[in-house]
Amino acid sequence: MKTTVDIWGFVRSGIVAGAVSAFAFAVIHHLFISDIWFSLIIMLPAGALCGGCVGWSYGLMFETPSIGSWLRYNMVYVLMFVLLGIVSVLVFEPVTTIMALVVANEPPDELIGQAMPMTIAFTLAAVILLSWRYGRNWLHYGVILLTCTLLVLFLGLNISVIGLVYIPGSSLYLIAELFGLILVINLAYVAVFIAIERKSLIARNEITVRRIPNPATD
Repeated sequence: MKTTVDIWGFVRSGIVAGAVSAFAFAVIHHLFISDIWFSLIIMLPAGALCGGCVGWSYGLMFETPSIGSWLRYNMVYVLMFVLLGIVSVLVFEPVTTIMALVVANEPPDELIGQAMPMTIAFTLAAVILLSWRYGRNWLHYGVILLTCTLLVLFLGLNISVIGLVYIPGSSLYLIAELFGLILVINLAYVAVFIAIERKSLIARNEITVRRIPNPATD
């Protein structure tokens, strides 16, 4: 007898895991960099929203959930951020320095605006590639678009400006910290999601995911 898993279970687990990962980010940032507890009022909803969308897209597009496919799917998004940084370096020339940003001690809004056309183009390219790889209908494509947009909006904007900043060798550790924090967020998210959905992910051969009705295909 097969067990039916409600697709919204993945969404709920993603929301919880996303909020936990945002809190973990604040803790690690406080311990190793600076105090950002004041940002939790924004970070927790953002983490929950992103986490819910990743869980939703995963549940929609993977007919047989498993720990392996969950890990691989999340790694795709981590690689997306790495590629965004690489594209930024290839496309832009530095217009400021890392020390100027540190002294300013505020979000690089002007740089983010300057990089926005590239950021939008990159996000759309990522959506197309992920839709080609995982999507099978318009619902899938829409959820992938929403997921990529939110992830880039909340996690990728600082990465998009890397190419606009001159970073000497002695300051490269700051870039390592940036990507390290993103990796930590993802690892916390992945781990909490697995802890919540362990039975569903392990019993992959006995589980059928109940999908959201799609007028285009049903």
